[in-house]
Amino acid sequence: MCDQTFLAITFGPCDNCSQNKPLMNIYLKNEPINYCSLCVELMACQGLAKGETIHTLKAESETLKTKLEEERAKLHDVELAMKTTVFILLVAVVDFSSGDEIIGGYECKPHSQPWQAFLFDNRFLCGGSLINERWVVSAAHCRFSLDRLLVHLGRHNLQTNENTEQEIKVEKIIPFPKYNDSLNNNDIMLIKLKKPVTLNEYVKPIRLPEKCSSEGEKCLVSGWGRTAAGSASVLQCLNLPVLSEETCKSVYGKIITKNMFCAGFFNGGKDACRGDSGGPVVCGGQLKGIVSFGFDCAKPDHPGVYTEVCRYTEWIKSTIAKK
Repeated sequence: MCDQTFLAITFGPCDNCSQNKPLMNIYLKNEPINYCSLCVELMACQGLAKGETIHTLKAESETLKTKLEEERAKLHDVELAMKTTVFILLVAVVDFSSGDEIIGGYECKPHSQPWQAFLFDNRFLCGGSLINERWVVSAAHCRFSLDRLLVHLGRHNLQTNENTEQEIKVEKIIPFPKYNDSLNNNDIMLIKLKKPVTLNEYVKPIRLPEKCSSEGEKCLVSGWGRTAAGSASVLQCLNLPVLSEETCKSVYGKIITKNMFCAGFFNGGKDACRGDSGGPVVCGGQLKGIVSFGFDCAKPDHPGVYTEVCRYTEWIKSTIAKK
């Protein structure tokens, strides 16, 4: 896809056809999107590959309009991801051959994080945390299709049948009512399972926090992705400290609210990354945070930002009681 096409599809028609450089290639059902530009009054700029001349196709505007609407519908999920703030930890498309990992982490001891959930709807994945037999908490920016979403629990290696897994369909997805997707504020949602999980040594809930995170607190974040060697997709862990609110705001500015905290290392090299979104940040045996966003992954001077779960314990409890 070219830059003007993307801008037009996302924000409306562009102003001229002269700035057409490839933005990215997108394939739907293994078929490439063939439009390289969209301009005023739905005119198309084509012939852009390899320096070819730009041609304006007014006569085909109505045909293009119809085709564009079809492509717009297909691109709905892609647009949602692209329009999100550059700081957001984009939900990863599952591809075990080239997926992301918790950068600088290590393989968790198998089943040492029995609350860890793997959320997958055949398109996107996120992490989550089991908080009781019927409820999982994750990040609101993980945009799933309810009818296709499955919650996997009791897993360590995603490519191996370990006979410890439980796979459960979802009854409800409940984002926090005041979630702001442009600023990623209130980035939390509840997921109600269609049936209770079977609690055992491989599947256990995590406690909600009794108090908020504090500077210097030692925490552990976990999520799935490749190992550094590119081998099997096993659960990755990373130990990291909570940073002060002042430090967090010095990096991200006014985007940081009381509903967030920063954790990580200023020298970079260690961080949660794409595909870890929604996963748990556990401090002292309590769910203190949810993987939310950051500036790229493991970049120096840009620690990760996490949802401050203590700000939502009353909402979580009241929502569960009502539903």
